[in-house]
Amino acid sequence: MSTETLRTATKNATKSKTPDREATAQRLLRSSLEHSYEPSLDIDWDAPLADGAYGMPAHRVSIYGTELWDQLTEEQKVTLSIHEVCSIARVGLWFEIILMQMLLRYSYDRDPRSQHIQYALTEIADECRHSIMFAKMTERYGVPDYRPSWLTQQAGRLFKTVAYGPAMFAGTLVAEEITDQLQREGMKDENVQPLTRMVSKIHVTEEARHVRYAREELSRIMPKANFAQRVIARWLTALSAHQIATNLIHPDVYRSVGLDPKEARKVARANPHHQETFRWTARKLVPFLREQGVLGGMSEVLFRKAFLV
Repeated sequence: MSTETLRTATKNATKSKTPDREATAQRLLRSSLEHSYEPSLDIDWDAPLADGAYGMPAHRVSIYGTELWDQLTEEQKVTLSIHEVCSIARVGLWFEIILMQMLLRYSYDRDPRSQHIQYALTEIADECRHSIMFAKMTERYGVPDYRPSWLTQQAGRLFKTVAYGPAMFAGTLVAEEITDQLQREGMKDENVQPLTRMVSKIHVTEEARHVRYAREELSRIMPKANFAQRVIARWLTALSAHQIATNLIHPDVYRSVGLDPKEARKVARANPHHQETFRWTARKLVPFLREQGVLGGMSEVLFRKAFLV
C-alpha cells in the first residue's frame, strides 16, 4: 500500500468514527439544558470553611513527599494546599478567558443557525460562569491573585490571536483535561474542603461537554490539515502545554507557609512525585494528541520539559 493510499485510508477511518458535527452539538445543547449550574446560586459562598480540611488532596501538593513537606506542620500543609488549588484555578481562569475570545472569533463568521455554533456560544456562557466561580473561590479562601507571569500573559495574548483550527482545539484540550483530572480526584476526597469539592463538581460536569466538543472537532479537522497547519498546530499546542503546566503552581504560594519561593519551586520541580502527577493528569490526553498527529517531532521536547510525557 502506497503512502498516499495509507494516508487516505487513515483519513477515511478517522472520519467514519467521528460523529456528525450537528448531531453532537444537538446532544451537547440538550445536556447543557439538563445538567448545568449557576455557581452564584448553587454554591453557598457564606458557608463556614471546614476546620483542618485540605484545599486539594495532600498527595497532589507540589512538595509532597519531600523533606521540605515533612518539615511543615499540619496547619501549614493545609494552608499550602489551599494556596496551590487557588493557583491552579487562577491558571484555569486565565485560559478560560483566552478560550472565550477564541470561541467568539471562531463563531464570528460562521452560520449561527447551526447547532455547532450555538453550542460554541453556550460554551462561552459556561466559561464565563466558571471564571467568576474560580475568582469567587479564591476570594472566599482569602488567597492572593496568583496570576500567571508577565511572560506567560504575553504568550497568552499571542496564542489567542494566532491560534485557529487544530491549534485552538488542541490547546483547549491541554488546559481542560489537565485540570479536569485533578478536579475529578479532588471532588471525591472527603479530606478536601467542601467548597473545593463543589467547585470541582460543577467544573467537571460542564467541562465534560467542552472536552467532547473539542476532541471531536479536532478529529474532524486534522485529516484535512496540510503540512504547514500540522506543524503550526504542533508547536502552538506544545507552547501552550508548557506555559500552562509550568504556571499551575505560582512560586509565591510558598510564602504562605514561610518558605522561600525560589528554593521551594526548585524542590517542587525536582520532586519525582510532582513530576508523576503531571504525567498522570495527561495520561488520557497524550495518546489522543499523538493519534491526531498534534504531538510528536521536535515540539515534544516542550511536553517533556513540562513533565507531561
